Amino acid sequence: MTIDISQISTKIESYRLDGKRIFTTSSFQTHSIALLHIISRIDKSIPVYFLNTGYLFPKTIEYKDQVAEEFGLTVIDLKPATAKYQQKDVDGQLLFASDPDYCCHINKVLPLELLLPQFDIWINGIRADQTAERSAMSQEQPAPHNVVRYHPMLNWTKQDIYSYIKEYNLPRHPLDPLGYSSIGCEPCTHKPNLNDLERSGRWAGLNKTECGINTELIIKPNNQ
Repeated sequence: MTIDISQISTKIESYRLDGKRIFTTSSFQTHSIALLHIISRIDKSIPVYFLNTGYLFPKTIEYKDQVAEEFGLTVIDLKPATAKYQQKDVDGQLLFASDPDYCCHINKVLPLELLLPQFDIWINGIRADQTAERSAMSQEQPAPHNVVRYHPMLNWTKQDIYSYIKEYNLPRHPLDPLGYSSIGCEPCTHKPNLNDLERSGRWAGLNKTECGINTELIIKPNNQ
């Protein structure tokens, strides 16, 4: 059955008519492909910012280049200002091992926060079924610098994503068939067990489920 994207198209068109400056972000991981394909069908001119932390799987970089070319998207690498050799704690240990929250902050949150003032609408592909933090979000939610986050996939399920991928025969991330259900930076991503949750391979063994983009770059209502 064909998945209707008319509501997403109408919403993006309304932003355009209001003169809003629109961008999207993508990690180009397993479930990113559906939103990227939808955007390519609606408006290829929307810039896609790719948070290139310098710690990503080489296969993710290859996949990003493949999808950008195949879909005709403008993909822009967004890199941290702090060089890798400076990303160490006082003992000389790399931050992804000693302080993953701070590592995510300087490699993902800060580069994206610096970008926000250039735009009005941020299309973000989070789904409510992924984490508790995401399930508490709305389809439109304020972010810093007067930006509105638009979450068109919020009510999609994992099954909806796979149905869309199958319907359009979309290219899969090379690590997806190997069992990686959620893919981030290589040092912090592991292949989950068969019955684990989708994001259980991210920061395995740590009390951490988010990199900070969806906890720091969002303005919650006072009652949340």
